[in-house]
Amino acid sequence: MRLMIFGAGFSGLAIARELAGDCGFAGGTTRSHERFSNLEAAGLKPFIYQGGLPEGELGAALQDITHLVMSIAPDADGDPLLDAFSAGGLKQAMPRLEWVGYLSTVGVYGDHGGGWVDETTVCKPVSKRSVARVAAEKGWIDLAGRADVPAAVIRLSGIYGPGRNALKTLDSGRARRLIKPGQVFNRIHVADIGGATALLVRSRLGGIFNVTDDMPAPPQDVVEHAAGLMGVEPPPETDFETADLSPMARSFYGENKRVSNARIKAAGFSFAYPDYHAGLGALWNDGTWKG
Repeated sequence: MRLMIFGAGFSGLAIARELAGDCGFAGGTTRSHERFSNLEAAGLKPFIYQGGLPEGELGAALQDITHLVMSIAPDADGDPLLDAFSAGGLKQAMPRLEWVGYLSTVGVYGDHGGGWVDETTVCKPVSKRSVARVAAEKGWIDLAGRADVPAAVIRLSGIYGPGRNALKTLDSGRARRLIKPGQVFNRIHVADIGGATALLVRSRLGGIFNVTDDMPAPPQDVVEHAAGLMGVEPPPETDFETADLSPMARSFYGENKRVSNARIKAAGFSFAYPDYHAGLGALWNDGTWKG
């Protein structure tokens, strides 16, 4: 396998670590030379990518790539890589390509009043960023179909892991217990993103998969559980309606749903951290919560 991860950030690096033993070559892109050491530590050869059709050393490396993971979020102008590859097609840039994975978000489902959704649920995104994700998902599925390679759309819920979790937020004094009756969110440990993506890669599976935990829960419950692990008092409750929140933070609470992970389980994946109790407990016990 020769792997390229566009946008090798928190999730991309977890995928790289999980697939390190499978790869004859693994590369990843970033926007800054300052992050090269992070990519190299995960076993990736780093490349700079800032948009447009990949050229130079990166373009040459793509000629031998067999597996592509796209982890760059669309911006106001759309998906940069999708737009770059649309004219000539994927096989022109990557003639040996066998599989495509696109990291998306459960935000594409929009608001379902706390009800359950799965991969057959019609998407009705609320925010502009989720509308752009729906368009990008369709674009990658269509582009991979033209190249006759399977495409897996991997819809992720709220990501946490080493250095990015409720324990660290509490420790820094930034945690809040916002109360909005009936509100729930799903979460996913970054290691399970790596594991689930690796399963799809190794099986060359295409389709849409929710990669999310078993326990949609109110956000204040997660803060309380983290406080219990640390042996500290949780922050006071704050009413959501009167809380001082940024427009983006408030928009997250406009989407309320419970997301099913039955399809990725049926494909053979077992979660290492099926709920936030297991995930936060492991981070606390081994000290990796600090990052």
